[in-house]
Amino acid sequence: MNTQEIANKLVEACRTGKSHEMQTELYSENAVSWEQEGGNFDVKTEGLAGIRKKGEQWQSMVEEIHSSEISDPIVAGNHFSCRMAYEVTMKNVGKIQMEEIAVYEVNDGKIVSERFFYPTAPQK
Repeated sequence: MNTQEIANKLVEACRTGKSHEMQTELYSENAVSWEQEGGNFDVKTEGLAGIRKKGEQWQSMVEEIHSSEISDPIVAGNHFSCRMAYEVTMKNVGKIQMEEIAVYEVNDGKIVSERFFYPTAPQK
């Protein structure tokens, strides 16, 4: 698959709540995930197993997802990005708005890195 095809598949999986299931197909086993400093996760997570665990940790923090919006991907060479916005109720926090830009790098037909940019204090 090329970068556009991978981007389209990931965005569709995110829109249908199946991004976790698509990781095996779309991500390299050695992929790296980067988060903003000051967030709820380690700044750097290495390997598909670690990325899956981080996703499970996020799911365990969420009480309810009220809405989500994922933009169409923008592709440039072997990178793509999309905007993600959510309204969620977090356990022990309450209802919040979340918004981020996700940037992905693709090599040899797999996502090798993901990087998330967002305010470190979610908007209520």
